[in-house]
Amino acid sequence: MLWWRVSKPTLLSLLLIQAVAVVLLYGWYSRPPSQNTSLSEGKVHVLLLSSWRSGSSFLGQVFNQHPDVFYLMEPGWHVWMSINQASARSLRMAVRDMIRSVFQCDMSVMDSYTPQPRNVSNLFMWSHSRALCSPPACFLTARGEISKEQECKQRCDSQGLRLAEAACRSYSHVVLKEVRFFELESLFPLLQDPTLDLRIIHLVRDPRAVFSSREKSSAALGQDSDIVLEQASLPEEKKPYQVLQEICHSHVRIYETAMLKPPDFLRGRYKMIRYEDLVRNTLEEIEAMYEFVGLEMTETLQEWIYRITHGRGKGSSSDAFKITSRNAEDVSLAWRTTLPFEKVQRIQDVCKGAMTLLGYKTVFSENEQKLLGLDLLTSHERYQFSWLPSKITATKV
Repeated sequence: MLWWRVSKPTLLSLLLIQAVAVVLLYGWYSRPPSQNTSLSEGKVHVLLLSSWRSGSSFLGQVFNQHPDVFYLMEPGWHVWMSINQASARSLRMAVRDMIRSVFQCDMSVMDSYTPQPRNVSNLFMWSHSRALCSPPACFLTARGEISKEQECKQRCDSQGLRLAEAACRSYSHVVLKEVRFFELESLFPLLQDPTLDLRIIHLVRDPRAVFSSREKSSAALGQDSDIVLEQASLPEEKKPYQVLQEICHSHVRIYETAMLKPPDFLRGRYKMIRYEDLVRNTLEEIEAMYEFVGLEMTETLQEWIYRITHGRGKGSSSDAFKITSRNAEDVSLAWRTTLPFEKVQRIQDVCKGAMTLLGYKTVFSENEQKLLGLDLLTSHERYQFSWLPSKITATKV
């Protein structure tokens, strides 16, 4: 065995070099993405975080139709439908890992959740993604055009997910819409991942409107509701209120995590928006969200947004999961004329904390409920909040 005699100064120098190396490595791997965007190759990742029947499909399309965006709708659906005798808590890590892989344009994660042979049509609501109807995935729709969902479904299915991966890699922004996270903590590893530049847009809606919309889609939401309730055996009459209570609690948890002493890696990454503000001041709110994630409005998008929000009527139950031209503000107020006051009272009771926190006023009589001239929103400025990139801004609360 060879022995080397090392002087004390040399030994101290070696130890110092080792310590510096450890510090540098730690700094490299723990650095927030906002300080190291080079590892994300300039790509911005956006998570639209919401709950069922909250206007998230419309918000998703606002990003989906942008020519710089690769968009997928609810990839976590595959996890929940594959492991459907579980709870939201037990599935959250699997959903998070799914989200991470798709953000990185790695569709092999679908191998565990989709049947063979794997086609683009295996992806949940795939034809709602303009990027899967545009080059290089499909040559139906030019990037600057508004996609046509039915034509895409007929002409753009392909075997394998290689073209979907190629399409994902070709865009500057990857946007995913998800309704299956009930807190922010499980997303912390994504916010700290140096290969991701993640922004979170949190969409909320008046719980009374959410309940009314869920009633029209209760059959389609049954399996999701069981997972939210952790497979609990409850009387059918109580289930809708219990699910809504869990949703309201989740909005409070998410909002308070971002508002009350958020970790440094969350700064610059979170923005909350109310659906009601979105439909009242549509272009202003959308442009603010685009600015938040580094996108610019186009004339084509402006025209499409106007058409989609200034149609006639409130939409039918058969349109529940479709983006059709409707009067968006009428849709947001529909619960006030259709939901029985007894149910309104019960909703206000189970979601009292969330309504107060997010700026939704209580009604105390059926007359107040149906008096559409009575504004049930607190001022926009009081409840809008975001940590804006490069300049931290919080409106007064």
